Parts: sequence; C-alpha cells; structure tokens
Amino acid sequence: MLRRYVTGKMRKFDYSLNYKALNLRERPDLYAIGRGEQGVLLVEPYKSELLPDWRFRTPEIARASSAALYAKFLEYLAAEDFVGADMARKFLQMGYTRSRRYANYRSGKKYDGPVPDDKKGQSGAHGRDQLPRQDEDPEKAESARIFKAAYEEAKAHPDYKKQKAAFLERYG
Repeated sequence: MLRRYVTGKMRKFDYSLNYKALNLRERPDLYAIGRGEQGVLLVEPYKSELLPDWRFRTPEIARASSAALYAKFLEYLAAEDFVGADMARKFLQMGYTRSRRYANYRSGKKYDGPVPDDKKGQSGAHGRDQLPRQDEDPEKAESARIFKAAYEEAKAHPDYKKQKAAFLERYG
C-alpha cells in the first residue's frame, strides 16, 4: 500500500509502523524520508548496521565515525539502496546535531522535565521549557563541525540526489 500526499510532497514519517518487525531493505515502499532525523533509531536493518559506527565524544572519534558512516553511505549508493543511503545520511546528521547539543548543554539535556510517554522517540520540546545554554564545549563543537561537513557532502552527492528523486517518484 502506497501512502502519498496529494500535493506531491514527501510523506511524513509513520511512527505507527512496527519497525521491530519490519525489514525496510525488503520493504522500501514503507520508508518515508520524513523530516530531519526521523526514524534514525527505528528503521531496520539499517539502524543495526549503522549505530555501532556512530560516536562523537572527541574530534578523533568523530572523524573515524563520520568516515565509517560516509563509507557505508557510499556502499548503499553503489548498491542502489536509497533507504540505506538516506539512513546513513541521517546518522551523519544526528552526529552533527547531537555533538552540537552536547557542545551547548554538557549533560546533553536541552529541555526541562521528562519526555511525555506518547512522544518518546520523537524530537521536540513537547511543551517543556528549554534549559539555558552553557559555555560551549570546544571538543564537541569540533565534533559537530566534522559531522556537519560529512553530512553536507552526503546530502549534496549527485548519486544521492538522483536516487532520492527516483525514490520519491516511485514511492512519494
């Protein structure tokens, strides 16, 4: 079953699917690019393939991690596995955003209070107040710059753009 927006825009990420039971390599029609990093920690088998390489504690670790994730991004593109390539791009993006988060908030906690149960696994404030920023952690800021460069390179890759267009044409 294909789910498309009438306007031709990308489908929203569908949090109602049972991602633990789905293999989106076998069912790419169920994948929705969504916005930002949506689904990055849900979509299998890619989550299990990419998560072990995702680290950002120091710039050295971020360099090795972003290189490993970018190499997998290229492998997915070569295999014409757009879902895998998009997930690798999302992990690079998440390396950037999480590094930035820890650069600004040493605990990594941006919002006050717990995430409401019905919003777990989703991003956003969900009605919580934002905590004040702290002095920037230069190591995490450098890790963020490393990941951002790799993320921008992936996002601009000509084969990625071509496969994304074909994916959207086919699945919406």
